Amino acid sequence: MHEIKRIEMDQKLPDGWEKPLHEFLDTIIKEKPGHASRKSSELVLNKLAEGIPELVGGSADLTGSNLTKATSQQSWNMDGSNEGNYIHYGIREHVMGAIMNGMALHKGMIPYGGTFLMFSDYCRHAIRMSALMKIRVVYVMTHDSIGLGEDGPTHQPIEHMASFRAVPNLYTMRPCDTIETAECWKISMETTTTPSLIALSRQGLPDLRDSYTENKCAKGGYIISEASKKAEVTIMATGSEVGIAVETQKKLEEAGIPTAVVSMPITELFD
Repeated sequence: MHEIKRIEMDQKLPDGWEKPLHEFLDTIIKEKPGHASRKSSELVLNKLAEGIPELVGGSADLTGSNLTKATSQQSWNMDGSNEGNYIHYGIREHVMGAIMNGMALHKGMIPYGGTFLMFSDYCRHAIRMSALMKIRVVYVMTHDSIGLGEDGPTHQPIEHMASFRAVPNLYTMRPCDTIETAECWKISMETTTTPSLIALSRQGLPDLRDSYTENKCAKGGYIISEASKKAEVTIMATGSEVGIAVETQKKLEEAGIPTAVVSMPITELFD
């Protein structure tokens, strides 16, 4: 009988995986296109997939809306083979989460999957299990915004961010622009014992950041726009509301009230 040796697959990222991402961010800083953060996420994923071949993506029947399929990824089993690295899960959010948990526990892969933030309720138990088991799984949740109204109240997330922020050992992320979106993805890739939930907007957002030399999202919260002098007012915001906060800051400054704006994309890290 042959001796069987179990090989523990390490969870290290490949050397140089950030290089394609940094080249992309240089272009964003120069052009400031104002993408919706779901689009920013797609563009970031294109670069991550170049540097991290272990990424396995997917969506619960919302690929065209979640924008979770990188250009280099192939759909699994579409041609009868098992060589793809993107899974079309169908309208089965809980099954998607359970399968991703299994892949992360197996190791050798970094799974991520998408749906609307409103539909995160369907995979809530899988998300909690990711947190309990301390595994690297990324949940991409789009259409998160106070400005979303096209599909009516059945598609409007209200209580979801507060409830996920209450889950121990879950990074609940709400980036405000492309740089923050890239930083949140970077954190999701580098942590091996904490799952991540990235909430992304449907509508375009202003590009507020001018550099990425330091991952400011890793602080949880930071001053994204300084006051003209000692601040009398500090506005704290997350995600798609940060741009609104900066516009409010301008009006307060014009009225003679020095105002600072804090972006708080990951409250768990700030705490």
